[in-house]
Amino acid sequence: MSTKKLTALSLFSGAGGLDHGLERSGFIEIAGCVEMDVDSCNTLAENMGEMTKVINADISEITVKEVLEQIGCNRDDIDLIVGGPPCQAFSVFGKRRGLDDKRGAVSVDFVRFVSEIRPKYFLMENVRGLMSMKLDGKKGGIYTMLVNKFNQEGYCVDVFVVNSVNYGAPQIRERVLIVGNRLDYKCHFPEPSHSDSPTESQKPFLTLGDAIRNVDFEDQGCMDFSERKKRYLAMIPQGGNWRSLPEDIQKESMGKSWYLKGGRSAYWRRLSWDFPSPTVTTMPNHAGTSMCHPEETRALNVSELASIQGFPDDWKFKGKSNTTKCRQIGNAVPVILGEVAGSAIYEMHKNANQHKGRKLHREIHIRPHVRTRQYYKKGKVFNDSTYLSKQNKKVDVRS
Repeated sequence: MSTKKLTALSLFSGAGGLDHGLERSGFIEIAGCVEMDVDSCNTLAENMGEMTKVINADISEITVKEVLEQIGCNRDDIDLIVGGPPCQAFSVFGKRRGLDDKRGAVSVDFVRFVSEIRPKYFLMENVRGLMSMKLDGKKGGIYTMLVNKFNQEGYCVDVFVVNSVNYGAPQIRERVLIVGNRLDYKCHFPEPSHSDSPTESQKPFLTLGDAIRNVDFEDQGCMDFSERKKRYLAMIPQGGNWRSLPEDIQKESMGKSWYLKGGRSAYWRRLSWDFPSPTVTTMPNHAGTSMCHPEETRALNVSELASIQGFPDDWKFKGKSNTTKCRQIGNAVPVILGEVAGSAIYEMHKNANQHKGRKLHREIHIRPHVRTRQYYKKGKVFNDSTYLSKQNKKVDVRS
């Protein structure tokens, strides 16, 4: 089998987290990126290198022929199509409108590109909410529809639900990776390399402190809290959240949100150096998704958020406002997941002859992961070694 790199076309490229990770695996080169957001396109053009052509276009309004012409490739040149259709329509944090939302409907355009180009492989990533989103009243209907469409096009599909913290990211972030091939191959996604209770073959989870403590970042801006929010956050200890406040101040600061029964763990949240970061969102300064620095009363800045996602320190984010930069970072795929996925796809490609002859089917691989709320439960400060030792025996792990 040739060691030639696989040539990939990236759709919904965003700021390039997935693409950079794939290239960092050493086995894949990105020939072109298609992205509708102008600021993200400028970020890609600044960082991806001259060999990658960046196309600023709405995927639903451009043809496959036009894309191939602009990147200077024929259909046969493309070995792999990768991309993550906008996840907001499927996110558990959003309204979950699915295909009723144009952002969700463009997932069908990903299928269109795969169908017309017919690459050997594809990689589609999205949020965990994709797995349960309803279609015609059926839970998981959208996911099933997508897999069925890929099957109808002759692709074998393997589906992995993974958490970036298990693969060396200093962040708890779940993603769905849908890997397809039309050559009856089987994809084996690696077992977790990191754990909260590491074995001989695993390393300990990386923490927020590992990612950003004592690192002198270039100032790329900060989407900071308002002075009102800072007054409340100043009362929160490291590793705490709204439950660390007296009840009267909880009610005063949270308004109607105080009466909700769930979804409040990130409210007035101050991060801890000693644990992985919670999921980086597009609004680090929002009261309900607070990403407050462990020691300073401010939101994590652009460079710190980018480092948590795994972007290189010299990755420049383009945009006139900190809001647009944080949106690019919050929507990105952790670079390490792209790297691990790239290695898995190439390993499948390299060992193709060993796995031929498998029938079309669906497989879902749920990797053990830790849920964010464990680290911030009841606002307690999780930096005491005795407490941590006890908690390591009570990890909330699903498999």
